[in-house]
Amino acid sequence: MKRIIGLLAVLGASLVLAGCGITAKDIPYATLEAKYGGPASHYMDLPGDLRVHYRDQGRADGPTVVLVHGFAASLHTWEPWVARLAPDYRVISLDLPGHGLTRAPEGYVAAQATNVAVVDELTRNLKAERFSIVGNSMGGGVAWAYGLAHPDRLTGLVLVDAAGWPRADKGKEKPPVVFKLLGNPAGRAFLRNINPRPLAAKGLRSAYVDEKLVTPALVDRYVELALAPGHRAILTSGRDGPQRRVDKAAFGAIKTPTLVMHGEADTVIDVAAGRGLASAIPGAKLITYPGVGHVPMEQIPDPSAKDLRTFLATLPPN
Repeated sequence: MKRIIGLLAVLGASLVLAGCGITAKDIPYATLEAKYGGPASHYMDLPGDLRVHYRDQGRADGPTVVLVHGFAASLHTWEPWVARLAPDYRVISLDLPGHGLTRAPEGYVAAQATNVAVVDELTRNLKAERFSIVGNSMGGGVAWAYGLAHPDRLTGLVLVDAAGWPRADKGKEKPPVVFKLLGNPAGRAFLRNINPRPLAAKGLRSAYVDEKLVTPALVDRYVELALAPGHRAILTSGRDGPQRRVDKAAFGAIKTPTLVMHGEADTVIDVAAGRGLASAIPGAKLITYPGVGHVPMEQIPDPSAKDLRTFLATLPPN
């Protein structure tokens, strides 16, 4: 009963936030590609009727770095790091299914394993045989899962405020309302039709900590890309069946050189999760950032990119 009452309270708060603009129609891909694509954008057809949006930038003959974004985000979140890595590295970023400008068929169900498969197919087709993989939030979960599934292909693993560390105590986390809604079938049904703008604006302010970074253009990008055809259904999929549980001991199987980066002010994934990952992965290095939230690559691009480059410089060539 408490769970039902709690869900009703969340739904009620969400309805108030959404106001009269509670529903929103899809935005055609052509419109979104014209606004959020550009000369650096490319598209690749992959098995399962996927059309994946990616960017392959920087020094073509440099060591390769693959960047994987978080939940409801897109490859655009990495642009501050791309600019700082491009002089010396080949930098591949992509939009996962249900995100950004990547198209997926009706009925597509998101899962960590399918995201790992997308990264694997894309990089093989781009002839990036060995690379370092960097993941933020949900993308961090994809990155460490890739490290477990394909250790022979990795030279380095970087986890930025990464998801996946199993903890009973959620510490100081105060996740956005959207994550509470995602935890319940009724909430997921609600999210498939709602105008995401009010929830997005509030969630972004929590994630970025520095509200000056949450510009109208940033909110527009998150909202409009979430309104791509089929995206809301995919973003709320994959949660009705059994959820994969990873034992802490599983991280001990990661042998790839690893850097864990985490904002100490992250309210989406508490810094304790980053410390846990660093302690469980053999030889992992941990860097935490006081006053920084869930997206260090955007909040403090210069110092975080410097730390990343320092780590990458210690790795063997691809």
